[in-house]
Amino acid sequence: NWCCPPGRRLQSSKLGPTPPRLLTEKEFLLQGEVETRKALAELRSFCQSPEFSAWTTVSRIQSPKRFADFVGGASHVTPNEVSAHEREFGLESLAIDEQLFEEEDDDYDDEEEENISDFSSG
Repeated sequence: NWCCPPGRRLQSSKLGPTPPRLLTEKEFLLQGEVETRKALAELRSFCQSPEFSAWTTVSRIQSPKRFADFVGGASHVTPNEVSAHEREFGLESLAIDEQLFEEEDDDYDDEEEENISDFSSG
């Protein structure tokens, strides 16, 4: 009690826990890259360990050569997959999404205006 006055403890319990700080978009993307690289390194390491059953795994996958290349250090995605991802989720798709949302907002505004005029005339 000598280090924390009772009133101080009461005040902090009323406030509750502080919410976590949200990441900025840049921090989110950076954390995604870092964690992905770390997880891929762990996966490579496990695939090279004695506990890993390479023959069982290779017999189940569609592209054993690609898997072997990955375990040897190659990228986990092909250039074609990178291009497809960029088309779907890159800057181009963001511009398209913005246009779609603007069009949807315009449609919503038009409907809202019609509803207001119908209500005021009725």
